[in-house]
Amino acid sequence: MENNRQPYPILLAEDDPISRRLFEKTLTKEGFQVTTVENGRKALELFRQQFFPIVLTDWQMPEMEGPDLCQAIRKENPSRYVYIVMLTSKGSKDDIISGLGAGADDYVTKPAHHAELVARLKTGIRILELEKSLKDAVDEIHLMSITDPLTGIYNRGYINQRLPQEINRSIRYHRELSLVMCDIDHFKTVNDTYGHMSGDIVLKGFVKSLTGSIRQQVDWAGRYGGEEFLVVLPETGLEGAMVLAERIRKTVETTPIQTSGDAIQITASFGVTGFSAADWKHAMSPELILQMVDSLLYEAKDEGRNRIKSRPLLFADQ
Repeated sequence: MENNRQPYPILLAEDDPISRRLFEKTLTKEGFQVTTVENGRKALELFRQQFFPIVLTDWQMPEMEGPDLCQAIRKENPSRYVYIVMLTSKGSKDDIISGLGAGADDYVTKPAHHAELVARLKTGIRILELEKSLKDAVDEIHLMSITDPLTGIYNRGYINQRLPQEINRSIRYHRELSLVMCDIDHFKTVNDTYGHMSGDIVLKGFVKSLTGSIRQQVDWAGRYGGEEFLVVLPETGLEGAMVLAERIRKTVETTPIQTSGDAIQITASFGVTGFSAADWKHAMSPELILQMVDSLLYEAKDEGRNRIKSRPLLFADQ
């Protein structure tokens, strides 16, 4: 296909073997990647196993006809749009309206003219590419809305949205959950001494140490505010969270952050708390666990900084 790096996949449902081979040969020659089946039921079964952006279906087929296949595919609700073209020998307006009403995007009257069929499929591709570009734009806007622009990790809004979900999930499935709150020690001094641009570099360097220590696709981190950061550790007990916090503390302490003019040495303080959902018989508020981990952080800072304070979240704390 022109302007496409890979052949565009098409699922073709056609019960007549001669027509099926002819369509397959024609479309393959035009650069499409064609998968064929002989009826609508098999087409639906295959679609459920593998996504096809374009479905080309005959109207009249055994076991499941084209309009029924259209309706079934629409109910599948895949993450991307499916462009469906109906092949039909029924040319009346009522039949065409019926096919489009069942979920088809376009139709081609049989016997299909080669050039017309290809032209309609290329129109479908333009629509699919537009839909994909719009979806990508929406996804990018959503990502920007939940991401801290400086450090690239999640922002406070995402924390407020996601943390209750993590707590509810832990309680529902009787899993452990731990939180680590950390704060860069004397960060105001860094800004006052080296300037805010260097301070931004320090923040990004600190986050690099943070995210490099946690489990990808399991743990997650967010900027809680200023130089404070929250790490959420699903299915992790307090002991495991303490091990992680100490690993981050040592990494930060022993890794100078290089700015344009200076290598800046920093330390950080940590508060750690967690709970085992098996000990809880009712929901726990995110505010409670955040209050606990925040108070532990400030205990660490009051006791001299560059240290960790931890305590389990007990039933009596609620």
